[in-house]
Amino acid sequence: MGLVTGALAQSVPDPDATAQGDVALTIYNNNLALVQDVRQLPIAQGKSRVEFPDVSAQIQAETLSFAAADTTIIEQNFDYDLLTPTKLMEKAVGQTVTLLRTNPATGVETRERAKVLSVVGGTVLQIGDRIEVLRDDGLPVRVIFDRVPPNLRARPTLSVNLDSTRAGTRPVNLRYLTNGLGWSADYVALYNEAGGTIDMQGWVTLTNNTGTTFHNADTVLVAGNPNAGGGLRGFGQRGMTRAGTESAARERLGDFYLYPISGRTTVANAQTKQVSFLDVQSVPARKIYSRSVYWQQNDEQPQNVQSRIAFSSSRDQGLGDALPAGTVRFYQRDSQGTPQFIGENGIGHTPMGSELSLVTGDAFDITVKAEVEKRETITSDEWERSARYRITDGEQSRMITIERPKTYYRTVMRYTLTNAKSQPVEVQLTQTGLNRSWWADDFRITSEDIKGEQLNYDQRLYKVAIPAEGERVIRVTYETRY
Repeated sequence: MGLVTGALAQSVPDPDATAQGDVALTIYNNNLALVQDVRQLPIAQGKSRVEFPDVSAQIQAETLSFAAADTTIIEQNFDYDLLTPTKLMEKAVGQTVTLLRTNPATGVETRERAKVLSVVGGTVLQIGDRIEVLRDDGLPVRVIFDRVPPNLRARPTLSVNLDSTRAGTRPVNLRYLTNGLGWSADYVALYNEAGGTIDMQGWVTLTNNTGTTFHNADTVLVAGNPNAGGGLRGFGQRGMTRAGTESAARERLGDFYLYPISGRTTVANAQTKQVSFLDVQSVPARKIYSRSVYWQQNDEQPQNVQSRIAFSSSRDQGLGDALPAGTVRFYQRDSQGTPQFIGENGIGHTPMGSELSLVTGDAFDITVKAEVEKRETITSDEWERSARYRITDGEQSRMITIERPKTYYRTVMRYTLTNAKSQPVEVQLTQTGLNRSWWADDFRITSEDIKGEQLNYDQRLYKVAIPAEGERVIRVTYETRY
């Protein structure tokens, strides 16, 4: 049926027309939206059936709220079997259609009545006493249908059975949730390494895959993760090194921030729309080189460090706004002044005042090699009670204590850092896995070439300065007791 086109013997609605009224959209990050549509409709007294075309094809029908004065709802149905050539042919099985063939040599058209027998794997037709397969062979053939099947709709349509105490035209308020309509934030950051700043623009990327166009809608975006359908997976707090404590100057909805789109806008089906919501210049930023090393890690070869760009979303020294979850793409000007892409990373929902450090890639010229240089066992003359056991001898049982000597392990870690750049750099080297309490009785650092900073119970940070086109080796000694 690839080349089959259908014609209808009756008129169909104008695809550019809409039955929608005053539409308001509240769109969430998680492919979910609230649609509120106020329409002026004539309602008969008593029981009647009213149809609402142009609702979302992905409507969650169970979330529908209907409100009209002096009217109650009895039953609702959502007709989502939409009018397509394939559906038309499927619904025509057992029915008679007209085939219009054109002779490619003469241009003469001939018409034949045909009964549709099957559409499984192709269209099988009965024409008089013969059976034909409607083939995709490039010949000019059209199928003309006598009517639109009653259970097919040109647009997604909601039908409602009502009971009204009076007749007349009045506002009808439809409210429902729908999938297929969502948004995300995208950030474009131009990094000035010499000046230590970034210029950042924030864009809302709005996508409509509901099967319906929403015309002239009042649209607001919600940043946050409202629970729906048994729980939603939230965005991880990627890149946030310290959470902010400043309140953004934006309207809130409960615990979420609102990002309204200025003016009414039409959100077309199968459309991606972008709207700017952030534009800030000369935000202080700095480059950081970093690497994390696990406990007793032995590298076979040097590893490139991560290149990061750190900045703040604070009011005074940063972007001055709460940042919805999204992707930050960094650019930097080359020697000709042309911005070039240098990396990207994602962020979670980030409160204002937060510190961020986003990985943009691996540094080509800077490496770290971690090695266990020495590991030795040290046994002291001290003894300790290490375990108590119950021994049963017949009907008698007693507790005994097993003693063992105190055993220490001394480990020397060697870190070799290299820098092939023509200027000195600093590398933030983080030793992780220092929390040995689950298998060792004691753990301590007995010596270190440079003083480290204990970040938490598990991590210690070393800020290592490396000369230009040079190398730096540092050693750290740990002792553990079992």
